[in-house]
Amino acid sequence: MKLTSKGRYAVTAILDLAFHAQEGPVSLAHISRRQDISLSYLEQLFTRLRKHKLVKSTRGPGGGYALNRPAGQIAVAEVIAAVDEHVDNTRCSGEINCHGGHQCLTHELWDELSNQIFSFLDAISLQDLLEEEGIRAVAVRQDGRTQTDKSQQVAPPKGPVHPESA
Repeated sequence: MKLTSKGRYAVTAILDLAFHAQEGPVSLAHISRRQDISLSYLEQLFTRLRKHKLVKSTRGPGGGYALNRPAGQIAVAEVIAAVDEHVDNTRCSGEINCHGGHQCLTHELWDELSNQIFSFLDAISLQDLLEEEGIRAVAVRQDGRTQTDKSQQVAPPKGPVHPESA
């Protein structure tokens, strides 16, 4: 399966968004911190997700992203497709030219595997993932980690710093 980090990150980010949807628009900076995905990469992914009408954006203070449809109506396969990822296990990318310009002996096998994987991912909605106990536990842990990170940030000292005390 030629699913790269782009598809994996897109699913992770939109699932994070779904977990925090009740809080209002979710900033990409918060998703970036919780999921350890670069902000600039998330911006690229969310541009594509918005173009495919999976998410909507709100500008200004308190702005961010929200799901454009209920989580139960967004399939994992749809998210992957929105960021131009393809589920393809063939050597020829479906061109049927992997053996001297012709179909190879196992093309049908790998093509069917690709179809099965796509069907599997198409049958799973974001809501299905939100309801998984193990996934919920990870989300709670990640939320706790980001809260801890914020509380452990030390404010810089006020006033001048004397060289002998530094």
